[in-house]
Amino acid sequence: MSKVKAGEQAASYAEYKRSHTWIENSLAHSDEDEAVSFDRKLITMFFPYLKQFKDLSILSLVLMVVYTLLNIANPLVIGLAIDDYITRGNMSGLAVISGIFLLMNIAMWLAQYWQVWTMSYAGQHALYLLSADMFKHLQRLSLSFYDHTQIGRVMSRLQSDIDVLESMLSSGLLSILGSVIALVGIIIFMLVMSPTLALLTFVVIPIMIVIAAFWQKHAQLSFRRTRASISLVNSTLQENISGMRVIQSLVREDRNWSEFEALNAYNRDTNLESSKIAALILPLVEVVAAMAICLAVLYGGYLVAQGHLLVGTLVAFVLYINRFFDPIRDLSQQYTQLQRSGVAAERIYQILHMKIDIQDKSNALELPEIDGNVEFWDVVFGYNPKRPVLKKLNWSVKAGQSVAIVGPTGAGKSTIISLLTRFYDIQSGSITIDGYDLRDVTQKSLRQQVGVVPQEPFLFTGSIADNIRYGRLTASDEEVMAAAQTVGAHDLIIQLPDGYNTIIRERGRNLSMGQRQLISFARAMLADPHILILDEATANIDTFTEAIVQQGLKRLLHRRTAFVIAHRLSTIKDSDCIVVLQDGQIVEQGTHNELLQREGEYASLYAMGFRHASSVAV
Repeated sequence: MSKVKAGEQAASYAEYKRSHTWIENSLAHSDEDEAVSFDRKLITMFFPYLKQFKDLSILSLVLMVVYTLLNIANPLVIGLAIDDYITRGNMSGLAVISGIFLLMNIAMWLAQYWQVWTMSYAGQHALYLLSADMFKHLQRLSLSFYDHTQIGRVMSRLQSDIDVLESMLSSGLLSILGSVIALVGIIIFMLVMSPTLALLTFVVIPIMIVIAAFWQKHAQLSFRRTRASISLVNSTLQENISGMRVIQSLVREDRNWSEFEALNAYNRDTNLESSKIAALILPLVEVVAAMAICLAVLYGGYLVAQGHLLVGTLVAFVLYINRFFDPIRDLSQQYTQLQRSGVAAERIYQILHMKIDIQDKSNALELPEIDGNVEFWDVVFGYNPKRPVLKKLNWSVKAGQSVAIVGPTGAGKSTIISLLTRFYDIQSGSITIDGYDLRDVTQKSLRQQVGVVPQEPFLFTGSIADNIRYGRLTASDEEVMAAAQTVGAHDLIIQLPDGYNTIIRERGRNLSMGQRQLISFARAMLADPHILILDEATANIDTFTEAIVQQGLKRLLHRRTAFVIAHRLSTIKDSDCIVVLQDGQIVEQGTHNELLQREGEYASLYAMGFRHASSVAV
């Protein structure tokens, strides 16, 4: 690739970064920080996973030692065959030692086969446990983490970084240990056979040390750039695929393709750079090995000519020189993999040790079956603690009461919903349900009794029945159907090709927004929560469907404490109480007619938007 082209791509990538608002979070920061040093202790974090397969790991270690020792003994047997049998014409002895040589190599093959299999078994199961722990931890991470994290970065660490570790945990660690044992054994054999030749051969070792030090300096930075680049590519892919409807509607295909091309080119170049650095070490080792062999042959040949060294010993010694550099070659290759794995381990470690903001207290109580009395006492909260969204909020809602929350964008409506489900913790004050502070009860027992129907219902790949049953897996088909009938979804569902068995595509793309919303209502009805939250749940429903939904809502909200955020008068006018939020505080509350008579904030909102929405809906 030309320097001009590379420069253009680097400039394109730099421009891409400048033209985007980069979310400052720990994952993004760690991906972009190339100066951080790698802590080799991170590799030890995987030992507890391998420890669960201790017996297999020990067996694999023993088999590796057997293979290594037999492999080291091969040149010695060849040297003995030359000096003791071939030069003396002892054919019967040569046949015997040839048979021994063959048996040794068969034993080597068997040892290596079972060593690879046992360690691969242990390594794959360790990766299985590691992946399971990562998934479990991701599910426990608070929503504040996902508010500031690109999903593509998480997916990159959960998938590609795990793949990088696969070969290291399956065979790499033992290969490194085997190479070290082989190297030590070969050095001992060489010193015993000919100390002078051995010391002459070892002259090249300082050269190897210099090469390794130079290589390591550049390899680690290159491999970190490679892992960062694939995170950027994955996050961009995820964002573009998820937002394809918007992209096509705004004719952004060419621009997005241009931006992705810059990222993709950067990813390609970083991978090429790391491949070039990885490929550099092995040829250098070969050159150094050739230098050592030349020295040994020259000086060893002189010793043979002077009668101070046997031919078989020289042959065996030259073979040992090759064997001496075999583990060095292996170590150089494994060290490349170790560097890659180290960077991957670092990124996985960050996920596994990402702080969980919302945690149950050690003495947290199981929230008993509730009536639904909710109280806010001097509640202060802000996503940024320095800029509170709710300011000393005081509010009481009685059990079974239906409360509508209205107000301008940014007033804190959705924030109240998030705090009720304890997706976030308040900075000060308290929120109680039936007198229980939300921070004193377990999250599971709380959320089992609080249901949320969001503005954009999320449906999972599977059948409609499975999606309705999502919050209550033990529900029968009859209960699923009864829940759908209650909210008015049954008639629409049975019109689909396979009725309740209709398979929903990703995020429900083969259903209309109204159908998806009705299914989410049925899911909430089947879960049977004591407190129900509707967050703009009817915003995207057409006029015809809304008439059905309103009847379903009445049955859904019956005898439940309900919090309703809506912009349609038809959804909120029958509420027991309407609360008007402004700048994080309650400025008005009362029934629809009471608030209109006051001619305050609610009357203004009604005049601007609710009246039109009501007339359309009716």
